[in-house]
Amino acid sequence: MPIEQLLTAFPSVLWRTLKSVPSSLPPTIFDVAPAEPHGLRRHFEPTARYWLRTEVHVHALAVAASVLLSFFPFLIVMTSLCKYGLHWKGAVSAIYLALNDYLPGDMGSFIRRNLVAVVESRGPMQITSIVLLLLTANGIFEPMEVALNTVWGVKENRSYLKNQLLSLGLIFLCGGLALFSFILTALNQQYLGSFLGFGSALPPIVNLALFKIAAVPISMLALFFVYWLLPNRRVPPLRVAPVAILVGLAIELLKYLNLLAWPLLKERLQNEYGPFYISVTIVLFSFLSAMIILAGAEWAARDVPMQQPETVKYGDAHEKLEEDRGGEPTPDSRA
Repeated sequence: MPIEQLLTAFPSVLWRTLKSVPSSLPPTIFDVAPAEPHGLRRHFEPTARYWLRTEVHVHALAVAASVLLSFFPFLIVMTSLCKYGLHWKGAVSAIYLALNDYLPGDMGSFIRRNLVAVVESRGPMQITSIVLLLLTANGIFEPMEVALNTVWGVKENRSYLKNQLLSLGLIFLCGGLALFSFILTALNQQYLGSFLGFGSALPPIVNLALFKIAAVPISMLALFFVYWLLPNRRVPPLRVAPVAILVGLAIELLKYLNLLAWPLLKERLQNEYGPFYISVTIVLFSFLSAMIILAGAEWAARDVPMQQPETVKYGDAHEKLEEDRGGEPTPDSRA
């Protein structure tokens, strides 16, 4: 056979040979699916993958920035309400106790001194602080709703107006729970001090224990309301109740880790940020707390059926867009 005919017939011979090979070859090691994780890895590996998503960090940073903006106005409003509204020094002392508990070292004392000076200089009317609190606290719940909707598979967020109304309700709800924890701490100090014969001057360790008894369950209840009410869908309460308890305990553990690491952390932050180290500390703690809260939401939503988005045809979407713009739908909008 001439060489030209051999080269011409070679592709067709090769193609027939390949077609004759069985398509169902035995599986190789590369075709085997990876083994399912077991033990603790089965519970925490999906959360670790969730933490590595970019949008999770964006939402947590947005929440942390809003916490920084609303932190001091919240303290001003609560202290003014307890001092000038309720005329209760015990509740004011409970606020200072909570401040020293959450902010380690001299940072808590520094903020307390400035808080006392601001409240005493302005008097009972704190209109500016109330307005700032309402505006900045709303910024906490906006990115939180978007993050929780993503976790629960919700494709559409609430409108801006509905989000603001719900955020306003959560502000009053969480603020009321915080005020209730301060009042409950003051009552415990008053009655237990009278019962034990200490008067109003209980030992610091007893005051701290009374504050924990009141504050930790109430913070868990506030987390439950956030998990339950904020997503734009019906959330089973029994799915989020245990998660709210675990997340509350995790944030309490994070606070103690912050207290233990504070001597070393303070030196590093002061060298890098100078006078802004207090603000950076609040942002970092709020960011880590937000990451824990979002991880709890991912844990609660795991294995729950996601909401499927409705199928919208191009013509329907085009006609809706024309109506939103104020125009008439085109005759060929459904083409």
